Amino acid sequence: MSIAVNLGDELVTSARIYSAVQSRSVAKQIEHWAKIGRIVEDNPDLPYNLIKDILLGLEDVKSGNYEEYKPGIL
Repeated sequence: MSIAVNLGDELVTSARIYSAVQSRSVAKQIEHWAKIGRIVEDNPDLPYNLIKDILLGLEDVKSGNYEEYKPGIL
């Protein structure tokens, strides 16, 4: 479901800059920030880098890019 919202010029300008660097649309960049913000609020003890690593790991699993962990085998 989509809804129209009014956003401040400063947020949209920042999103436009970051979206160009991240190869996302402005809307997707704002969605990304909202997702991260929600995760941070739900997990205030986790540092941002750990949250980012967890999200990257979940994307790896979704794409099948992982190996099963076998204890004791290096």
